[in-house]
Amino acid sequence: MTSIMNYIIDEDLINTDPNGFLLDLNDWSEEIAQSLAAEEKISLTDAHWQVVNFLRQHYIKYGSSPNVRLLVKVLAKEFGEEVGNKKHLYNLFPNGPSRQGCRIAGLPMPNDCVDWPG
Repeated sequence: MTSIMNYIIDEDLINTDPNGFLLDLNDWSEEIAQSLAAEEKISLTDAHWQVVNFLRQHYIKYGSSPNVRLLVKVLAKEFGEEVGNKKHLYNLFPNGPSRQGCRIAGLPMPNDCVDWPG
């Protein structure tokens, strides 16, 4: 059985599930996001932060994490086709914009996440 993972940030213990998603959404911070991104071998740029912040705002507004199809659609509507297209999102989050993006944003994995490898 896989154990719960922990992060220690500024002497605070941060719990995650076996897939690395935060158990308490209130534990998220930009520092935590940087740590999660580093585990994913991602160096966060302004383009990454744009998506991460959008994911967080979407979750706050709708109470759910968007799957890839919805993410592409709403990003294109909000920011234009340059940001809201699969190629751009997979360049930012190569193992899946929904999975990696939501993990780094401190959100639960979408229930219908098609970019989850396992």
